[in-house]
Amino acid sequence: MDENIVCGRNAVMELIKSGNPIHKILLKNEKEQGRNSDIVSSLKIKGIPFQFVDSNVLDKYSQGEKHQGILAFTASKEYVEPEDILKIASDKGEDPFILVLDEIEDPHNLGALLRTADAAGVHGVIIPKRRSVGLTPAVGRTSAGAVEYVPVARVGNLVQTLKYLQEKGCWVSGAEAGGGDIYQTDLTGPRVIVIGGEDKGLGRLIRETCDQIISLPMMGKIPSLNASVAGSIFMYEVRRQRNQGNSDR
Repeated sequence: MDENIVCGRNAVMELIKSGNPIHKILLKNEKEQGRNSDIVSSLKIKGIPFQFVDSNVLDKYSQGEKHQGILAFTASKEYVEPEDILKIASDKGEDPFILVLDEIEDPHNLGALLRTADAAGVHGVIIPKRRSVGLTPAVGRTSAGAVEYVPVARVGNLVQTLKYLQEKGCWVSGAEAGGGDIYQTDLTGPRVIVIGGEDKGLGRLIRETCDQIISLPMMGKIPSLNASVAGSIFMYEVRRQRNQGNSDR
């Protein structure tokens, strides 16, 4: 299996807590008294190999990413299948809650969306194999470790995947301007939220496959929001409605 590099304190700490295999951790040469002393103690307890190195070594492996004096070598994050995400929801006794990202190319947007997906209780995220950033070190760092907890499927054809999810009983809601007001739309039940790429929106075939198009009310002069910001609002509106539905029972 290919090796992956995870950079930054939060991302490495979440990796350690997740229990996923770690090959080795490199820390800035500050010994046990440095800012990463808490991590060093945890590594000793868990028996995870680590080594103190000079900053230039960390710079070399991080390839421009902010490492904050620590990085980890681990097995590349494995992608799951859409079926696995549905099973996760089923095993929890919950309606599926899935985020689909149509050509998100900025690793910081994907990382931020994964972080919100983890917080909002999304069962899994689906991305396309082409014209989309994958689970890179930058994504892992921006997600603050959420990449270790949120299942991600990478598929060859998003349209076919959406149709498969519809066949499994999911309602597909595409996020784009000109649709129904998100706050006037019922988003309960098995739900797929589709977020379009930066500056592109939803692809035509993706839009036509959605069961509905929903939008955020925009009161200012700027016509749209950053993909990760918009996606976060949509995810939390689904969560709000689910929580409201549970409280009404």
